[in-house]
Amino acid sequence: MEYNYTDSLKTRLRRIEGQVRGVLRLMEEGKPCKEVVAQLSAVRNASDRALAQIVAENLQQCIMAEQEAGNKDTGKLVKEAVELLVKSR
Repeated sequence: MEYNYTDSLKTRLRRIEGQVRGVLRLMEEGKPCKEVVAQLSAVRNASDRALAQIVAENLQQCIMAEQEAGNKDTGKLVKEAVELLVKSR
């Protein structure tokens, strides 16, 4: 199955990329640990939200494909999605 990643998700990841560059700039400028850690925390939170969005959208696509194929038991797909989220932490 081909995955379709939305433009909004790609934009979110580009924003995260910019945040990481900002953290590097803070480090190069010798900014205090507190500022660096605060920005890294923001990167992690943004990354977690992007990950959750990817898993949710993928799960939705997989469930729809299974239902179209006549398979009504999608519990395994939900379990796999939850496991992906748990492993990401």
